[in-house]
Amino acid sequence: MHLSELTHPNQLHGLSTAELESIARQIRERHLEVVSTSGGHLGPGLGVVELTLALYQTLDLDRDRVVWDVGHQAYPHKLVTGRWKDFDTLRQKGGVAGYLKRCESRFDHFGAGHASTSISAALGMALARDARGEDFHCVAVIGDGALTGGMALEAINHAGHLPHTRLLVVLNDNDMSISPPVGALSTHLNRMRLSKPVQFLSGSAEEAVKHLPFLHGELPPELKTLKESMKRLAVPKVGAVFEELGFTYMGPIDGHDIPAMVRTFQAAHREEGPVLVHVATTKGKGYPYAEADQVGYHAQSAFDLATGKAYPSSKPKPPSWSKVFGQTLVKICEQDPKVVGITAAMATGTGLDLLEKALPKQYFDVGIAEQHAVTMAAGMACEGLRPVVAIYSTFLQRAYDQLIHDVGIQNLPVTFVLDRAGIVGADGPTHQGQYDISYLRAVPNFTVMAPKDEAELQRMLVTAIAHDGPCAIRFPRGEGEGVPLMEEGWQPLEIGRGEQLTDGDDLLIVAYGSMVMPALATAGLLQEKGLRAAVVNARFLRPLDEALILPLARRIGRVVTMEEGALAGGFGAAVVETLVDHEVLVPVLRLGIPDLLVDHASPEQSKQSLGLTPAQMADRILERFGRSAGLQPQRALAV
Repeated sequence: MHLSELTHPNQLHGLSTAELESIARQIRERHLEVVSTSGGHLGPGLGVVELTLALYQTLDLDRDRVVWDVGHQAYPHKLVTGRWKDFDTLRQKGGVAGYLKRCESRFDHFGAGHASTSISAALGMALARDARGEDFHCVAVIGDGALTGGMALEAINHAGHLPHTRLLVVLNDNDMSISPPVGALSTHLNRMRLSKPVQFLSGSAEEAVKHLPFLHGELPPELKTLKESMKRLAVPKVGAVFEELGFTYMGPIDGHDIPAMVRTFQAAHREEGPVLVHVATTKGKGYPYAEADQVGYHAQSAFDLATGKAYPSSKPKPPSWSKVFGQTLVKICEQDPKVVGITAAMATGTGLDLLEKALPKQYFDVGIAEQHAVTMAAGMACEGLRPVVAIYSTFLQRAYDQLIHDVGIQNLPVTFVLDRAGIVGADGPTHQGQYDISYLRAVPNFTVMAPKDEAELQRMLVTAIAHDGPCAIRFPRGEGEGVPLMEEGWQPLEIGRGEQLTDGDDLLIVAYGSMVMPALATAGLLQEKGLRAAVVNARFLRPLDEALILPLARRIGRVVTMEEGALAGGFGAAVVETLVDHEVLVPVLRLGIPDLLVDHASPEQSKQSLGLTPAQMADRILERFGRSAGLQPQRALAV
């Protein structure tokens, strides 16, 4: 059977091991072909090809439910559920999503983009099944990295207390998350993988037996079964943690041995209560470059499949915001040992890998545990340290109570650096950093700011670390503006003071963070039409520079706000509230992300769809204010 013929996962039923292995090869070929062309997650999916095929051969996906944790390991799932033909549109506007989406396929039983949710969701489905008196399997597939998340452990704790609720948890143990996993649980699993009995039974002994003359290089099914049984006898404590929590433990199983997994899954389905099947896989399996560099090939932009190297850029690019932050923090930490950096399993993405290499004693990776990261930082601050917590905007949402309760209320000097704030592109709605402006505005005692360029980011970082209270800095994904940077000697900013960049009598534009440069470009287009705008770089969301904004608004009488975030409760809303509170009742046009989900597309495509390019914003401003300024819009833009 060719992969393109698979339109329903139940077509895998009854296929031989040889046929499944052929499909596995085709999945890897298609996976590599598409990701090398358009970019996407590479290593996670390559590692679970055989796992997916073996699991689905034992399930009826018209009835049974499978929840893939995070979803970036589910590319093989997409390829066997009817999306082979459209897979080359992966993560492109209007194409196949990079994560699971319930609205994309009836086989995507639960959508997710954040880790550690699968066991909770699958348990909820199992409990609903039992409440309705129905009979089907509920399966959660979770990686060892995601298992470090507190939510996953909470779900295991609950499920283990339900001895008559059938639930299968498949632990995909590849000794990786995005970065290498950390913590006691990861150490326990890794100790099992590296134990002498498992290594002996997985390697030399098997090879020796296979090369006996009468076996012709193949291990008979009976000996494979014996091998798995001997593994369990050799390492009896491997599943002790899960057994004590109420699960029936099965494993470890070779995650690339289809017959062994099929037998194990079939046995697991016959159990009455919760079962955990421990599957050991290799992240990036089948592509040598991805196997050798499991961090770098977790996700990739387009690359040369033959060499594994990314295609060179056609022109030099400025350093990324993340890199500028990481380099600046290293310099600050070198000068002050009280400053430490904290990441939640995203060292490379946030730029904290630079601190890890330079000053490992001032670097902490807590695993996929954002709540713990925030409260741990609060504890450090209580004892005189100056922690800097670097987390993507979308992931900091997971620790909102800790922001309020443990940091804000106690007014502790913790600095939060929100990477990927705003529109992030191909990862879609689960990863857009569009809510942090709104969710940070109300947190007590917080100072909240956003730089217009990477030089201002350097000054803001110094400002935040020196401030005796909690601070948050947001910046976008990708390259900076390319402005000159200082190696050290950064001057802190005055808290709550913005800056006026241009003057004008027809319009006041107040922009925040990544929208300041587009605001200047918009003002330039408006000036060509005869409308002169005063442009203000707000710098601070909280506190807002009332002394700068209010007199300008009174004098000019027309205000536009610009932000790369949700309009609901956002920066523009803060400006409007300030104007109303001071009885400056002037018309205001708020430009930002309206009340909708921003789907996967390139950031440029998303901004175009949202009407946030300078040309589009100039047209919207002319349509709203052009007549009152004696001008006419060049063309109307319907948004």
